[in-house]
Amino acid sequence: MKRVIIFDFDGVLADSLAPMLSYAKQACLELGVDKTPTQSDLEALDRMEFSAFGQQLGIPGNQIEVFVKRNHQLFSEREEPIQIKTGMGAVVSALAEDNTLAIITGNSCMQVEKFLDAYQLLEKFQTILCAEHEGNRLEKIHKVQSMVDSQITDCYMIGDAISDIRAARAAGVKSIAVSWGHQSKEKLSQEAPDLIVDVPEDLLRYFLGDHRI
Repeated sequence: MKRVIIFDFDGVLADSLAPMLSYAKQACLELGVDKTPTQSDLEALDRMEFSAFGQQLGIPGNQIEVFVKRNHQLFSEREEPIQIKTGMGAVVSALAEDNTLAIITGNSCMQVEKFLDAYQLLEKFQTILCAEHEGNRLEKIHKVQSMVDSQITDCYMIGDAISDIRAARAAGVKSIAVSWGHQSKEKLSQEAPDLIVDVPEDLLRYFLGDHRI
């Protein structure tokens, strides 16, 4: 059965926690905010977005946009790609054989495409919607659905944050939460996703086994 499988990027495909915290700390220092970001700050977010992250860190409202742009800039200046989550390359390649894959992310298109190209995964994704594209996560899920074969009715959102689960539910698609990302399994469980997986191989076991939520 062919499905539409939408991946979040940071925390799901990309093991980006360490650089995200490092760049946020640098942006805070440049903006005069004495704050060392931790994963607990990401855990507290209702929306996994750089703007919400800045608010959580105490960035003044009139500097949030600067904080967001500076984080994107620091990511774009990386010479090496972000590390891929161990096992995700093989999972993506296997799922791409019989499914339509997409990415929805708050990161930049340049950063995502550089990452995918480095791991020979760029051609595996039919659609990539990034920070540069208009719309919130819900609207982007609908956009992905509108861009694929209308006969494909099964759609999944794979994310690492409660905002991914909420957007999937609002869009009427199935939600799969990964426990290796930026928010804890306990927090994700409270939002009652359709499925929680602990390792990338669980995704293969689910989809290739043709299990149904």
